[in-house]
Amino acid sequence: MLQTLAVANYRSLHELAVPLAGLNLVTGDNGSGKSNLYRALRLLAQTARGGVATALAGEGGLESALWAGPERISRAMREGEMPVQGTARSTPVSLRLGFAAEDFGYAIDLGLPVPGNSMFDRDPQIKNESIWAGPFLRSSNLLVERRGSVVRRRAGRSWEVVEEHLSGFDSLFSQLADPQRMPEVLALREYIRRWRFHDHFRSDAAAPARQPCMAIRTPVLADDGHDLAAAWQTIIEIGDGQGLQRSLEDAFPGAQVRIEGWEGRLSLKFAQPGLLRPLAASELSDGTLRYLLLIAALHTPQPPPLLVLNEPETSLHPDLLPALARLIINAAARSQLWVVSHASRLIAALQEDPACNALRLHKEFSQTRLWGVGNLEGPAWYWPQR
Repeated sequence: MLQTLAVANYRSLHELAVPLAGLNLVTGDNGSGKSNLYRALRLLAQTARGGVATALAGEGGLESALWAGPERISRAMREGEMPVQGTARSTPVSLRLGFAAEDFGYAIDLGLPVPGNSMFDRDPQIKNESIWAGPFLRSSNLLVERRGSVVRRRAGRSWEVVEEHLSGFDSLFSQLADPQRMPEVLALREYIRRWRFHDHFRSDAAAPARQPCMAIRTPVLADDGHDLAAAWQTIIEIGDGQGLQRSLEDAFPGAQVRIEGWEGRLSLKFAQPGLLRPLAASELSDGTLRYLLLIAALHTPQPPPLLVLNEPETSLHPDLLPALARLIINAAARSQLWVVSHASRLIAALQEDPACNALRLHKEFSQTRLWGVGNLEGPAWYWPQR
């Protein structure tokens, strides 16, 4: 389970270390940085999929994603004697992301290459990657260190250089995940690759979930939900079918979902008291379809170590939000949950669970901070040096 997420110099996240628990609820006013924190977590996940540079390019490039404020908030700025604004950069470009789990920690430091050597001198370059054992980095628990193109790993009391010509735009997860030479890298890469993100299931008239799908066992619902019927039937056959039905009835008392098959394809039918006939997925309201997608996602027979829901309340009627909270709380017994929400009713229902770790964000001098947490009160975190 993740215990700490740390971000530095990414958009409004100038320097932030966030403590995590089994169920994490991220809230805050509009513009407080919720989306930035969510995007930073997704960017961190891309390191294990070989796409961190591509993901930054999709955000307009590294320089567009960098913290745009001053490198240091001075006393005069804090006391209002001078405005809080960016100045000429005096330190190297550095966007840093990291986390600490129960067994391993990982951090990556992204910068820019030396200008003039290539036409790709705006392409993000990995300056440092580190893997360590334990809740925070110390010199004694560092296991793998990458500085530029050179990678070394701990070998007893000394260090062994395992690579001297690593590509600057690819993570060591892409280049050195070998079960013999670098088992730590492989284990951590596979752990991150199992993280799962569900952010905006489509429920419009042309949504893929409204169409029949191939009859293939589907333990993990696709990001676009096109295999909803197959995922639902898979849960019935090899997962917690009774729990699936309880979650359905919690939201829609007396409702039944039936999966019909023909010629190798499956379709979903939804029956509810008072309806003269079951409704096909193409006939469901946006809110009902979206809720069925959430039920299927959270009842997966292959729960991931981390499951992230970004604004799951979208398109849902407020009366469904208490049932959604119970669905999320039950799923937190199988996976670590991260929920970003604006909905006050969902927030209140989740906070009734004593295990809920409520993370309220706010802006202070243009940077995102945790509400009620001072500079010296957050989790211990130390960045690797270049």
